[in-house]
Amino acid sequence: MTQPVSPGGPAAATSTLPRVEVIVIGAGFGGLAAAVCLARRGVSVRVYDRVKKLGEVGAGMQVAPNCSRVLRDIGLLDETRALGVVPQKLTLMDAVAGQTLSELDLARVEERYGAPFLVIHRSDLHGVLLRAALKLDVDLRTQMKCVAYSSSASGGRVEFANGTTDEADVVIAADGLHSLARPFVVDDEPVDSGYVSYRGAMPASVAASAGVRPQEVTVYAGPGCHLVQYGVRPGELVNQMAVFRAPEGVRGRVGAEDLLKEAFAGALPVVQRSISLLWRERCWPMIDRDPVRHWISGRVALLGDAAHASLQYLAQGAGMAIEDAWVLAEHATAHRDADGHVDWDAALRAYDTVRPEHCRRVVQAGRELGELWHAEGRRRDRRNVVLPQIDLHSWAFTDWLWGPPALTPQQEAPPFQRVPLEG
Repeated sequence: MTQPVSPGGPAAATSTLPRVEVIVIGAGFGGLAAAVCLARRGVSVRVYDRVKKLGEVGAGMQVAPNCSRVLRDIGLLDETRALGVVPQKLTLMDAVAGQTLSELDLARVEERYGAPFLVIHRSDLHGVLLRAALKLDVDLRTQMKCVAYSSSASGGRVEFANGTTDEADVVIAADGLHSLARPFVVDDEPVDSGYVSYRGAMPASVAASAGVRPQEVTVYAGPGCHLVQYGVRPGELVNQMAVFRAPEGVRGRVGAEDLLKEAFAGALPVVQRSISLLWRERCWPMIDRDPVRHWISGRVALLGDAAHASLQYLAQGAGMAIEDAWVLAEHATAHRDADGHVDWDAALRAYDTVRPEHCRRVVQAGRELGELWHAEGRRRDRRNVVLPQIDLHSWAFTDWLWGPPALTPQQEAPPFQRVPLEG
């Protein structure tokens, strides 16, 4: 459910608004999380978004312990857990042979990391963050399309399509994959992975008829394709996401049903039945960004997908954005003087010192995991021998990702472990 927010437009000329410490552009997961984390620390925040009504589209999402730990710290975990599902286990299977390649007991995940692994509908988690922002009196303004950013020694400035402007000590650009602020940092373009996806939720009763296990996160990995399934609302909805390689001429277009059927032609019956139930009104291209070493330009800071758009294989997109918000708020608090003034230059430097490297690892690991799932020929054979020999409960593959967010480079866990498919 969307919540009422203050409208923009000429009647709300920004020059008449009280100055805030932080302006956030974008009211997605990262933007709202930034607003909540900062407002809880006494920072005044104004959030702008171009849409008329705030809300999330899509289907399910996975919330790993690194993210649920932040939600707990900001007082939102209980509400999130009540709206989602805590799965029993995570299983990776060969989509053609039916071989179980890896299993992880998700109850043991909470024991290890002190926070749960849960799954939830995207709109439900977005609603949790939106309600929290409203309770904290964050100034939320819709129908405000940002068209320009600028920075000076004293703050950041934004301009809007309706001719108004606003200024603050800091501007956070949480404006997504196609961020207007990213060129301040690097002149690059999104990277097309060559894969597309269909995704959506279906009634739990329909999923049961297809043999789907809603209390588990199940990944069926096939040559050049994979299918992910899990329940997102207890007893109500099951999420599905099918990913497959597609020629450049059709990537991102509606109507790739024939390619979907072809990609999963050799898959198990349960996969075939599940594919037949997919929502197919929209086909999403799988796109990320190459990592960059810095996210700051003066008093303008990137956050979320604007900084580190990633592929979905590690299910860390929203989690990284929420972590970004928490880390930035921690540094703002650490650099506040006795009079309550934040040394924003120092806080932004600290944020920029630690988050880009962590997220670089996540983006790279996500790309490598996609190659692992989609392996073909001898590489697939090798994968199916190597993976069953690895005990995921040794935590060597997850400590770096699911542990507490680092606040300094020295706190960053060792790099992720690669799974060699050669040899």
